[in-house]
Amino acid sequence: MADPATYRPKPGEIPTSPGVYRFRDAHGRVIYVGKAKNLRARLSSYFQDVANLHHRTQTMVTTAASVEWTVVGTEVEALALEYSWIKEFDPRFNIKYRDDKSYPYLAVTLSEAIPRAQVMRGAKRPGNRYFGPYGHAWAIRETLDLLLRVFPIRTCSAGVYKRAHQTDRPCLLGYIDKCSAPCVGRISPEDHRSLAEDFCDFMAGDTQRFVRRLEKQMQQAAADLEYEQAARLRDDIQALQRATEKNAVVLGDATDADVFALVGDDLEAAVQVFHVRGGRIRGQRGWIVEKVEDVTDAELVEHLLQQVYGSADETLAAGADPVSRAAARDAVPREVLVPVLPPDPQQVTAWLTGLRGAKVDVRVPQRGDKRELAETVRKNAEHALALHRTRRAGDLTTRSQALREIQEALDLDTAPLRIECYDVSHTQGTYQSASMVVFEDGLPRKSEYRTFSIRGPEGDGARDDTAAMYEVITRRFRRYLQERSRLGEVEVDTSGEVPVSGEVEADAKTGRTERFAYPPNLVVVDGGPPQVTAAARALEDLGITDVALCGLAKRLEEVWVPGEEYPVILQRASEGLYLLQRVRDEAHRFAIAQHRRRRSKGMTASALDDVPGLGPARKKALLTHFGSLKRLRAASVEEIASVRGMGERTAAAVLAALAQSPAGSPAPAQGAEAASGSVAPDPGMLGA
Repeated sequence: MADPATYRPKPGEIPTSPGVYRFRDAHGRVIYVGKAKNLRARLSSYFQDVANLHHRTQTMVTTAASVEWTVVGTEVEALALEYSWIKEFDPRFNIKYRDDKSYPYLAVTLSEAIPRAQVMRGAKRPGNRYFGPYGHAWAIRETLDLLLRVFPIRTCSAGVYKRAHQTDRPCLLGYIDKCSAPCVGRISPEDHRSLAEDFCDFMAGDTQRFVRRLEKQMQQAAADLEYEQAARLRDDIQALQRATEKNAVVLGDATDADVFALVGDDLEAAVQVFHVRGGRIRGQRGWIVEKVEDVTDAELVEHLLQQVYGSADETLAAGADPVSRAAARDAVPREVLVPVLPPDPQQVTAWLTGLRGAKVDVRVPQRGDKRELAETVRKNAEHALALHRTRRAGDLTTRSQALREIQEALDLDTAPLRIECYDVSHTQGTYQSASMVVFEDGLPRKSEYRTFSIRGPEGDGARDDTAAMYEVITRRFRRYLQERSRLGEVEVDTSGEVPVSGEVEADAKTGRTERFAYPPNLVVVDGGPPQVTAAARALEDLGITDVALCGLAKRLEEVWVPGEEYPVILQRASEGLYLLQRVRDEAHRFAIAQHRRRRSKGMTASALDDVPGLGPARKKALLTHFGSLKRLRAASVEEIASVRGMGERTAAAVLAALAQSPAGSPAPAQGAEAASGSVAPDPGMLGA
């Protein structure tokens, strides 16, 4: 632990302006981000007597090794910058908002030439319109099924649409008039887009305009004695009314508001929000918050508003297309109803007003229908917290217990808050691949997973599993030393470095190259003494002495430590062993997945490697045109010769090569299949 006095800035060095500050640990990793109206006053509060600080703040300042700050012009700018840095660095001591479940959205892909309506989860894409989130996917599908009578827009996947376009036959929805069938030209792309935009307007709350329009058409059809058409329009009106009734009217028709509620204790809280548009509840969402810093409810509300509306700020700042910008502004309602006001409501109001482009009112509802709705949202938050505690009772305690048991079993100075695990996978020594998975605070951190393609000293793979493990550990920690050297902490010869798969490309996109500057507290390798010895030798050759190492053998789940004759035995029911098993199994799964990808690509290309005159471009053209080797084998010389860049002589050579290549499936990869117990691994396959 560091003494805060060792990195405390001089009071005169800290400005009194508004700004955002970052605490970093000894490895340069950002562990906390905060904002302040007065940087000097705020930062000075962290460097008082440690005994007077809250215990979470004590942990943060003693973990940190430096502090830096950035001055901004206004408090609103500080609010926006704090959100963007929290999202970029994901500091471990900042509040964590985790969705209490995966919420589905109704998405309309206006970014495509032929927009599609679909139920989706996960990240939002620019240019599309999203409605929700909803509590249940079936509720969206029921509503969508009703609305397709009036707005028959495309709902099929890209593959179904392409097949219908090629065969000039629509799918079932086209035959029953629940799709306008742009795939076969029944409607032009322009008219279909207009239909999709009307659908979006209806979902956004502009319902009465379409009902009135259909009523006029129905009356006109009845006046013209077109009773069948009038009856159909009557049914369409009823469908719109039923779809509208699924969202209860809770406030006046002109009310656009987000209603928040917060329920919790000193350790965690549940947050709920109801999105009200046009007086109706259009969506609901919830989060579970682990309070890793000491905050009041008012500060929690401020962080919550950053979480909910920060994505709109990013969209507007990025200069997105007009559709995305309009959707981002619409995401901020006219009213934001909260359980308690944030510490500086004027600052938050100014920020939200800037996002919406019109006045936003942030307040606590005191009486009337809005107060009643806020109470309903609060009850939902209470139920969500009770359900969370039921499902994850003791989860935080269990993770802490597991880390403590590992610390005691391996005689570590501190609990292993960051664990990295490595595994190697191959098929009889071919397509050798390895994985690195990362667990922080007992939970997987998938954004930092990495894969390795084993090269070997001659570029033809490693001799055996131990040589592969030596290469993987060497490459990972050579990269660590390289990053430290770049930061001026050490000097190291990084010649011969082979980059980790995907790392160079990822860094080029994000502009961040410091991920490997963070060493783990514990390295776990999948295997027994041979693998542990190889990993220990790699660390020793690089001069790394401050990283603990162990191996977990599959057969008896023994924990092996370098230089020890006997393994460490953890109780079978212990939380520490369970966590190590989870880490090992995750590395195992990730290594197998990478190996299969390499094997699939390698076998696809290998059958065509020996064809004279067939280079990479022609191979790709053939596989793109036919889709698979099976279809390519079934093709004639004329069909192959019709592919751009191919001739009859080369086409005949391709067929001859494929006729000599067997179409059988490869042997299973070492690892997952062998571990399942159905196939016993052959020691000779490992090269041991």
